[in-house]
Amino acid sequence: MNKTNRSFIIPVLFIGFLVWLLATLAFRFAGQFFFITESSTVLALLYFILIPSMILLSLFTFKKFNLSGFEKTAAGILLVLPGMLIDTFVIQFFEDIFPNMPSSRAASFGSWLMWAYSLVILSAIISSVQQKK
Repeated sequence: MNKTNRSFIIPVLFIGFLVWLLATLAFRFAGQFFFITESSTVLALLYFILIPSMILLSLFTFKKFNLSGFEKTAAGILLVLPGMLIDTFVIQFFEDIFPNMPSSRAASFGSWLMWAYSLVILSAIISSVQQKK
């Protein structure tokens, strides 16, 4: 990341925050329909749906800001940073923030979040490495 192209940092952080906010609101108001731990099919579908979603989010961001090389890796980290920081407290206070979901679903929720964040970072690293070849 050179000194001339740091203009993407704040906007990418904002995109990450906005994605976190929209997802959190969705789970706050409709969470009872997700993370149905009694159904392995529903859980598998939730994990599977994230793969293209997070890759597309990452690639859209890289393209929007015309990022290359290490900038993509930095952008991937910046995309997930707001959510990772805030979700630390969201998971701790799961029952208060998501009263529509039983506390027994907190582990599945946390696992799903880690999967989502990992996919963004992984897609950023792969995209960054592939470009250098």
